[in-house]
Amino acid sequence: MSISQATTADELWKMPNSGMRHELVRGELRSMSPAGSEHGSIIAEITGSLQPFVKSHQLGKVFGAETGFKISNDPDTVRAPDVAFIRRERIPKTGLPKAFWPGAPDLAVEVVSPGDTVEEVDEKVADWFNAGALAVWIVKPKAQTVTVYSAPNVVVVLTGNDEIDGGELLPGFRYRVSDVFAP
Repeated sequence: MSISQATTADELWKMPNSGMRHELVRGELRSMSPAGSEHGSIIAEITGSLQPFVKSHQLGKVFGAETGFKISNDPDTVRAPDVAFIRRERIPKTGLPKAFWPGAPDLAVEVVSPGDTVEEVDEKVADWFNAGALAVWIVKPKAQTVTVYSAPNVVVVLTGNDEIDGGELLPGFRYRVSDVFAP
């Protein structure tokens, strides 16, 4: 019986582009198909609302889909949220790292894909908080909801005309849930 060796973050970083998206979860490489058009449109909508707000208020940096965050070592875990935000005070004076960001973003936004299971989504939420994230937003296109976690056990489900509130992390940011899903 052979025992497969865990993949490392460095190996993931050096992998050639295969056209697939990858995450590394406790040393296990997980490959995903490229996102569909609805998924991509929702990511663009959220990024397009967060980016100008964060920039105009000089709060930090917004990161697009596919940005890797190395959130644990030995075995390594590298997650790639659909949208991420890091506070200004966490951005190194020397600039952004070329490789994966070391640690969790302050905010991780995950848009649920049709093939995602409840267990997989719960695992991502737990991973983000265990790595130090301050908030996680789970966007569910089918239900047209945004579930806002401000802590692992502090959860609010927003729908329709409810507004996502940036709270202390993004003070003054407000965005209507129905706008996330606008055709």
